[in-house]
Amino acid sequence: MDKRERLISAAILAVGILLAGWLIGRGLMAWRTADRYVTVKGFSEREVRADTALWPIRFVSTSDNLGRAQGDIKKSKDIILSFLEKHGMDPKTVEIQKFEVTDILANPYRGTGTVQSRYIISQTLMVRSTDPSRVMAASQAIGDLVDAGVILSANSGMESTPSFLFTGLNALKPEMIAEATANARQAAEQFAKDSGSRVGGIRKATQGVFEILPRDRTPGVMEWTQPNKTLRVVTTIEYYLEG
Repeated sequence: MDKRERLISAAILAVGILLAGWLIGRGLMAWRTADRYVTVKGFSEREVRADTALWPIRFVSTSDNLGRAQGDIKKSKDIILSFLEKHGMDPKTVEIQKFEVTDILANPYRGTGTVQSRYIISQTLMVRSTDPSRVMAASQAIGDLVDAGVILSANSGMESTPSFLFTGLNALKPEMIAEATANARQAAEQFAKDSGSRVGGIRKATQGVFEILPRDRTPGVMEWTQPNKTLRVVTTIEYYLEG
């Protein structure tokens, strides 16, 4: 190998060593940068109003005569339907969900005392409305049914008070997620400013669960009993810190 060839080989080797050193340096820098990140949370809230109401109305009649009990339950049903129509609800949209007849004498575990009312008939009407305000007004006037002779009864498997539902969550999700993400970015930028760095790309992001909460959060008050609600979502995002 002559002198010229040795010089070329030495130059190639030097360039290779410099390139390897540069790559190793960049790799170490990337490795160190990857460890620098901040975890922040962002949230978004909206106050909404229920758009659907469900109201189960359970009523009963009792008599020692089955025909009389049936007549009384039909009369109560007609009174309830008229009551609902008076409050702006179409009786045709009301569904019969349960109709039960109990014969006390057929109960093998009954006592030996005299039975005054052998038959108990119970019926449940389910009111479904897209106008919760009307259901709310009607439920607050429920005493009118009692005054008219309707015997209302609670059911252990179903609350007799209206349930207020909000079904428009999907339409608000994109906007609320964007707002929560922007809120998290602001928190990350403030942290970066205080630490003398700048915010980079997203390292990891986790969308929280959307919650439907009662607007008025008081002990013992359930969300479904309130027409006014609060939607909330919290996102957790990790941002790289640069500089």
